[in-house]
Amino acid sequence: MIDFALPWVGLLFPLPLLVWFLVPPARESLAAVRVPFFWALAEATGTTPKTGSVVLRRRALQLIPAFIVWSLLLLALAQPRWVGPPIEETDAARDVMLAIDVSGSMDERDFPSESGDVIQRLEAVKGVLRRFVRERPDDRVGLIVFGSQSFVQAPFTRDLDTLEALIESVDVGMAGPHTVIGDAIGLAIQTFEASELPQRFLILLTDGADTNSRMTPINAAAIAARNEIEIYTIGVGDPEARRSEQVDFVTLQRVAEKTGGRFFEAKDEVGLASVYERIDQLVPRETQVRSYRPRRSLVHWPAGALSLLIVASYAVLLVWNRPERESPDETHAERDLAEVAPQ
Repeated sequence: MIDFALPWVGLLFPLPLLVWFLVPPARESLAAVRVPFFWALAEATGTTPKTGSVVLRRRALQLIPAFIVWSLLLLALAQPRWVGPPIEETDAARDVMLAIDVSGSMDERDFPSESGDVIQRLEAVKGVLRRFVRERPDDRVGLIVFGSQSFVQAPFTRDLDTLEALIESVDVGMAGPHTVIGDAIGLAIQTFEASELPQRFLILLTDGADTNSRMTPINAAAIAARNEIEIYTIGVGDPEARRSEQVDFVTLQRVAEKTGGRFFEAKDEVGLASVYERIDQLVPRETQVRSYRPRRSLVHWPAGALSLLIVASYAVLLVWNRPERESPDETHAERDLAEVAPQ
């Protein structure tokens, strides 16, 4: 539809009529001498009279372009614009950081899949993560991978296709063979510093115990709690395995409780998928919806028509509106000569 940014300009439409009827016409006083013997005076002075004064007559057709010009001028000043249908945009109201353990133990092929086969731990995690990411169209999601070192694989983004591709590119051992859970939490805290969204939580998945962090996971969790970051931890692996390969469920539970989150144990691919569903239920998604109507200015149309009409009207006046002149009255001239002739 079309509306006007300044609709009150339409109140100026009768202004020319008010000026026509209420403002007196301009009159100019000039000094002049009237003589009854014009031609005798011209002959006596030796000058040649030229045509008389010019009288311009206003034509009725001249009022039509004037009316159109005034209407187009007011239309342009009112700033017409095209207003499209309402468009709604949904902004993310929470940031989700995924921290994934890619240490050497994630290469173990002891994780039951949905089909009943035994697959690699990391491969199962990646499959569930991809499904989880696809269901986050209104969230900003980031990815941290950690082993002996931790680094940001993907900053917070709503480009979920790219994030899925980055998850697919994650491989065992790419960050070293050990497990630095505390450093991974610290890196997540640093990443969240740029976030201004009200909901911020970290999902940390590991199959081992912290081995070489500069900050213990418990201390890192305390800092995360002060920064209002909830941590949900997921333990994958066998807590009864050899000490070097044993997953530390106790520490993961303490980390989660320190920040108001929850700890989950995932024994197979189905259980891991259900964990992410439960996390989604525990942290209801909040969104911010903005609605607006696109607007496009149409001022150039009446302004362009106005310019063309003024140029065309001026050209027509130059060609057709020839001034009509009053020639000297020969009868009066002869009478003046008769009056001055000798008897």
